[in-house]
Amino acid sequence: MPNTSPRSTNTPATTEAARRGPLASPQEVAAYLGVPVKTLYQWKYRGIGPNVHKVGRHLRYRWSEVDAWVNARSAYDLAV
Repeated sequence: MPNTSPRSTNTPATTEAARRGPLASPQEVAAYLGVPVKTLYQWKYRGIGPNVHKVGRHLRYRWSEVDAWVNARSAYDLAV
């Protein structure tokens, strides 16, 4: 019987966000950004960090929003 799940595809994921999955824990995002988890919590409290979502009692980040947040705060224009 063929798998009819909308998530399964025969083509490999081409973007890193697709490879990582849609949601990330604070620990994963902290490792990706190279900051302590406590910094993410402080950013959440101050409203200056990447957008965060509550799933039940857990905090989760969308990788696409984390990448957009990083890109929006890029200090240098690398396309010179």
